[in-house]
Amino acid sequence: MDITIHSTFLPHSDAETSLAFYRDVLGFEVRKDVGYAGMRWITVGPKGQPGTSIVLYPPQATPGVTDDEKRTIAEMMAKGTFAMILFSTPDLAATFEKLQAADAEIVQEPTDQPYGVRDCGVRDPAGNMIRIQQAPRPTSQR
Repeated sequence: MDITIHSTFLPHSDAETSLAFYRDVLGFEVRKDVGYAGMRWITVGPKGQPGTSIVLYPPQATPGVTDDEKRTIAEMMAKGTFAMILFSTPDLAATFEKLQAADAEIVQEPTDQPYGVRDCGVRDPAGNMIRIQQAPRPTSQR
């Protein structure tokens, strides 16, 4: 099989603040911004990677979710335990500096983890956990 990741969904609690974070802080490009019934689905992705996207979606629009489940989702989002995504960067220190300068919510400064990676943790405006790993250098540069 030849399977790739096309897109993933992350919930947002405020379309404008999430858009500003992914576009202005992380530098992602906006690929689609779709409104329906007073809600917005915003597709963003890293520049130069047109085949990989994140859809920022309103969780209250999820079909079949009860009002109790919507409250639970909102509570989990507020605590940062509902959704997570993992990114990598060739320069974790520089990326972390930019996140700090943008007043991103820092969860963990760059740290050498016991499982073999160096990463940091931040939360987006909706509370989604974002881990950013130092990308390994190509073997020829080691």
